[in-house]
Amino acid sequence: MSKTVVIAEKPSVGRDIARVLNCTKKANGFMEGSKYIVTWALGHLVTLADPEAYDNKYKSWKLEELPMLPEQLKLVVIKKTGKQFQTVKSQLIRKDVKDIVIATDAGREGELVARWILDKVRINKPVKRLWISSVTDQAIKQGFQNLKPGKQYDNLYHSAAARSEADWYVGLNATRALTTKFNAQLSSGRVQTPTLAMIAAREEEIRQFHPKTFYQIKARTNDGITLLWKNAKGESRIFDQQKANSLLNQLKNKPLKVTKVEKKRKKSYAPTLYDLTDLQRDANRIFGYSGKQTLSIMQKLYEQHKILTYPRTDSKYISTDIVPTLKERVDSCGVGPYASVAAKIKRQPIKANKSFVDDKRVSDHHAIIPTEQPVYLSNLNEQERKIYDLVIKRFLAVLLPPFQFEHIQLRAEIDRETFTASGKNVIDQGFKAVYDQSSEDDQEEEQHISNIAETHEWNNPKLSLTEGETKPPERLTEGTLLHAMENPAKFLEKDEKHAQKTLQQTGGLGTVATRADIIEKLFNTFYMEKKGKYLYLTSKGKQLLELVPSDLRSPLLTAKWEEKLARIANGDLKKEAFLKEIKSYTKEVVHQVKTSEAKYKHDNMTGTKCPNCGKLMLEVNGKNGRMLVCQDRDCGERKMIAKKTNARCPNCHKRMEMRGQGEAQTFSCACGYREKLSAFQKRKDKQGQNKATKRDVNKYLKKQDEGFTNNALAEALAKLKDK
Repeated sequence: MSKTVVIAEKPSVGRDIARVLNCTKKANGFMEGSKYIVTWALGHLVTLADPEAYDNKYKSWKLEELPMLPEQLKLVVIKKTGKQFQTVKSQLIRKDVKDIVIATDAGREGELVARWILDKVRINKPVKRLWISSVTDQAIKQGFQNLKPGKQYDNLYHSAAARSEADWYVGLNATRALTTKFNAQLSSGRVQTPTLAMIAAREEEIRQFHPKTFYQIKARTNDGITLLWKNAKGESRIFDQQKANSLLNQLKNKPLKVTKVEKKRKKSYAPTLYDLTDLQRDANRIFGYSGKQTLSIMQKLYEQHKILTYPRTDSKYISTDIVPTLKERVDSCGVGPYASVAAKIKRQPIKANKSFVDDKRVSDHHAIIPTEQPVYLSNLNEQERKIYDLVIKRFLAVLLPPFQFEHIQLRAEIDRETFTASGKNVIDQGFKAVYDQSSEDDQEEEQHISNIAETHEWNNPKLSLTEGETKPPERLTEGTLLHAMENPAKFLEKDEKHAQKTLQQTGGLGTVATRADIIEKLFNTFYMEKKGKYLYLTSKGKQLLELVPSDLRSPLLTAKWEEKLARIANGDLKKEAFLKEIKSYTKEVVHQVKTSEAKYKHDNMTGTKCPNCGKLMLEVNGKNGRMLVCQDRDCGERKMIAKKTNARCPNCHKRMEMRGQGEAQTFSCACGYREKLSAFQKRKDKQGQNKATKRDVNKYLKKQDEGFTNNALAEALAKLKDK
């Protein structure tokens, strides 16, 4: 009997699909049933080959060998996951397998994961596509009842491959050019560099900002109402102290007369459902979670607990086909603290409206909402509980009526000068019943002024002059940077309206799935650092922005690329035509770097001279510790100065370094603790643990590879290739 191979993106999803398809026979890397064989990738199993796969000369990084522009890029199996690739391949080429179902994540990158595997295996069997946004049993069953022809997604694959290949050409060439030209560990890419430039732009705004002192006049009545003076333009700030004092003196000891009381009934609607970026931003603002941390938590809620839908979505809406399932989803999450609100929603038929249902605004995946799977809150850890809480409250809120209130605007005069106050009376809590009663918005308008009549007058209000200072723009946090990456249009020139529109349509810099990794990479490559919750450029980051070609600093490049990638996905542009332009652009980038007269100043320069060439040496982090390396790459001199060990500090329990040679060898900790090797051995003996002899320590240290490795750069290159 012929069978169908199903390729999932990861083991957890593969096992879920296997269970639904009755694949009960477990094997190493796949599960099999009477009709289906379910196997899985581990993310990407195949990637683009390194430059040296095309020519041995590329093993050495040399400026004169650039640009590297192979006619066709090759695919290679990733060594780390090669065993699983062979497992997948062996299932695909089985004689009893008649067709294939791609069940990787429903999106551009998910398509690439599967198609690269099929291309590398060179399989030529019929392909169908499973396209679902949650991995509940019900969603999987419905998805297999509605499989799509694989060819329907050919253009999506071409778009994904074009993006990855373009990043290879531009990213690897720019990185090698910068590194060899300026003799420093520098990397650049069309997403990470503009992201860094946005932080620099905000820092420049702050640097250019000059605070100004302003004054405001307030009137406090004997019944506790505070009114604020405003001029004819509605402005309350006075920047001239003398003028402010003069006006204050003019108004003292005079009655405050009400001239107008305006009451309006207003509505406030629930915030939109979460996409990943908005969820990451709120989690960072409220809980201090990094973007990567939030995505990791969401993955568990999606894959392990199965109580939330697919996390890597850029939509804040659901499609009409989801509407019939809303009641079941309310049932599933309506437990514990959400039970009363859920019960209120179910009392009447759920009304779907354009505020959260819009087919045109859902592309690959709808907004993050609960699944139909029952939830057991006790099974969630603290972090999972917090993220789940954010999503469920948003979901329940959009199903509730709007918050309704009466807005009251009070206008009064002292000697023809206007004072205003505002307040509100709640009519219906609506969606706010989901949230805590005391929100920031409510705090602004707590004054009770509904009973004040237009004829009211206060004879002797207490006037005061308050002083304030204008504040600079706030530094970016991880949350606000994620938002800026999603909406980078304001970092473009005003005349670049078409590019602004494109970025809004295509979702900005990076994707919802890659933005957190890009931010993490900027930390790992030491281009930026965090102080408290705010982000700052390092010296290395500032210099990089001065050294890279201007195109790579602007979101405009991504806007142009995404516009063309969208055309490829729609079948309006050939991948080959796009890559021809990319190769031409790569030549320009390399030429600009080669002819640059700029200089790079190493911020890790030491005062130690190289024993070979006499140049000052750099302190770098090697694979197994800190070492000195000659700044001249051709010289290649290096010397280990502090080796990593497994010995723990008795004070802070962190791993210590080993410094010095021979009898002077000393364990050193970042907390300031120091201990000679001999003292370390005595302490271990005294504690009754196995003796750590000098021979043992030396044997351990000898195993450490003393070769210099540039982890940050290697990771950056790997990620460029995987994009």
